[in-house]
Amino acid sequence: MAMRSAAKHALVTPPLAPGISGALFRGRFSPRNPGARPCRAASSSPAPAAGKHLPPLFSVAPMMDWTDNHYRTLARLISRHAWLYTEMVVAETIVHQKDNLDRFLAFPEDQHPIVLQIGGSNLENLAKATKLANAYSYDEINLNCGCPSGKVAGHGCFGARLMLDPEFVGDAMSAIAANCDVPVSVKCRIGVDDHDSYEELCEFVDKVVSKSPTRHFIIHARKALLNGLSPAENRKVPPLKYEYYFALLRDFPQVKFTLNGGITTIDEVSLSIRQGANGVMVGRAAYNNPWNMLGHVDGEIYGKPTRCISRRQILKSYQVYGDSIIGRYGPSRPNVRQAVKNLATTCGNAKLTLHCAIARQSNHSWRRLLMQYQTLFLTSQ
Repeated sequence: MAMRSAAKHALVTPPLAPGISGALFRGRFSPRNPGARPCRAASSSPAPAAGKHLPPLFSVAPMMDWTDNHYRTLARLISRHAWLYTEMVVAETIVHQKDNLDRFLAFPEDQHPIVLQIGGSNLENLAKATKLANAYSYDEINLNCGCPSGKVAGHGCFGARLMLDPEFVGDAMSAIAANCDVPVSVKCRIGVDDHDSYEELCEFVDKVVSKSPTRHFIIHARKALLNGLSPAENRKVPPLKYEYYFALLRDFPQVKFTLNGGITTIDEVSLSIRQGANGVMVGRAAYNNPWNMLGHVDGEIYGKPTRCISRRQILKSYQVYGDSIIGRYGPSRPNVRQAVKNLATTCGNAKLTLHCAIARQSNHSWRRLLMQYQTLFLTSQ
């Protein structure tokens, strides 16, 4: 497939819908009414069958140590239709732990739609890992080509560094697709270090599409700087270039692109979709404030009616989950702190951090912590 000739001319900002400002391309948006509080949460209706889900207009980004089963359970209690991504699981971990896969790959049925993100740079292991993961019926398999962490891009030679070798990524995606029964996708940056031109981004997409069935890319609209910046700095320092994303929509009409990076409110998600984005992925904003972010997704993004339930009901449902999971793999695997970590972030209250330090091991501590948490959770904005 020849590289799109449109990539050779200057990038053009797409026209804005009437009444919508050009704020998207400046990274500034009108804030949501701070007093508004969602009255939306997942309904009690059964989850759609695998492959029957609504499209990924809204997804929660894969985040190491954050988007684990505990967080995804809480997120699904709030939103029925948001697409959830796992933490990145290294292919070698899946291969070497094939007798203990539930610990790394199992998830409750009601977490659909859910995407498994795999990391790796060995074709054989990527193929084996995908074949093993296929038995768990994820809705999509995603390859990490965007993580700028030194542990990943340096020693592991995968993550964002893979963008420098589009030929390999094409082969990897072909191997992944051949070993699973679901669609496959790539999460990447717009470039790496000095390889950050729009032409090089097009070459990357073009090569992957031509060598594999990949028709979905999640584009973090910043380049990755592999030397000198921490992962946290890589999420803030390189400038956002949304124009690259919208140019991809124009130049690759047969491919779906999800926009990632710098979007922190549901209003920004809605604006991006009105501007033509195929979908939007949100990271830490969906983790740090799941009630106010995810609570609006089903109604405002998908236009679906949802049962109006309270945060107290969500907390009670999450308590049932905690009762079932704490100590499942041993006395402290998982422990109370792991199960409640996402609640602490939701509240943002220092008192809960103290509670987490005190309540660590027993189910009794878990119950006591949940009772103490109710006041903080129910009054947080």
